[in-house]
Amino acid sequence: MENNADPGKGDSAVMKTIMAGKAAFNEEKITCSGVSVVLFAASVFIFIFYCSVPCSLHAGEAGDLVAASGMQEAIEGQSEGDSKDSDESGPGPDGDDFGEFESGSDFDDFEEFETGAGEDGEKVYDPLSGYNRFMTKVNDRLYFWVLKPAASGYATVTPELMRKSVNRFFKNLGYPVRFVNNVLQFKIQRAGVETARFLVNSTVGIAGFADPAGKWMDLQAYPEDFGQTLGVYGVGGGFHLVLPVLGPSNLRDSLAGIPDGYLEPLHYVEPWELAAGLRVYDRINYTSLHLGEYESYKRDAVDWYIFLRNIYESNRKRKIEE
Repeated sequence: MENNADPGKGDSAVMKTIMAGKAAFNEEKITCSGVSVVLFAASVFIFIFYCSVPCSLHAGEAGDLVAASGMQEAIEGQSEGDSKDSDESGPGPDGDDFGEFESGSDFDDFEEFETGAGEDGEKVYDPLSGYNRFMTKVNDRLYFWVLKPAASGYATVTPELMRKSVNRFFKNLGYPVRFVNNVLQFKIQRAGVETARFLVNSTVGIAGFADPAGKWMDLQAYPEDFGQTLGVYGVGGGFHLVLPVLGPSNLRDSLAGIPDGYLEPLHYVEPWELAAGLRVYDRINYTSLHLGEYESYKRDAVDWYIFLRNIYESNRKRKIEE
C-alpha cells in the first residue's frame, strides 16, 4: 500500500515545530536574563547603600544625616535647636513645649514652602529640585524596604543596652574627625575636651562601649566636620543636593566629606569586606535605636522634601555659627 503523504509537507511541519520551540526558548531566556540583570543591579545598589556610609557621618552626631535615609540626625539637630526656643516661648495649647508652632509662627502660612526659604527666612538655592525630589523618594523607599526591616529584626533579638553600647563605640571612633576640625576652627578647648573624652572612654570605657567621660566627668562631644570648617571660613553651601542613601546635603558638605573620610579609622581597616561589614552593622544598629522617629516627622510634614531641605540647611547654618 502506497503512502500518499507528501514528504515535503511533513518536513515543513517538523521545522515549524522546531522553530516555534526555539523562539519560545529564546523568549524565556531573554525574560530570565532581564530579571537576572534587574536583581543583580538591585543587589549592587543595596550593597553600595550599606557600604558607602562613612561612620563619621552618622555615629550619633546630630545635624548631618537621617537614620536610614540620610536625614534623621538633621531632624534631631534641628529639634535640639527648636527645644531651646520653645523653652522661651512657653508651652503650647496642650501643655507641651511647642510654643514655636503657636499662632503667628512661620508654619501658619507655610511661607517657606512657597518661596523656598528656610526657617530662618534665607532663600535656599535649589536649582536641582526635580532631581532632589526624586532622590528623596528613592531614599525613602530604601528606608522602608531595606533598612527599617533589617533594623527592626536586629532590635528584636538584641537588647537595647547592647545596642547603645555599640553606638557609643562607633561614636568614639569618630574622634579624629571631630578633633581635627575643632583644631582647624581654632576651638582648642573643645579639641582638648574631645581628646580627654577619647582617652577616658577608650580605656576606662573599654574601647568606647561605655561613656564614663560624659557620665562621670561631664565631658561632652563637640561634633565638627570639614563642611562646618569650610563654612566657618566663609565658604558657602552652594546648591542643595540630595545624595543617594546619604540624603540632604549641599555642594560644600558633599565635597567636604572626602577629607573627613580619610580621617575615619574604618577607612584603614583591611580587608575592605570587613570595613564594609562594620559600616553596615553601624548603620543598622544606629537605626534600631531610632525606629519610628522618621515616620513621625514624615507624618507631620506638609511637603516632606521641602521640610528635610529646610531643616538641613538651617541646622547646618546654626552649627557653623556656634
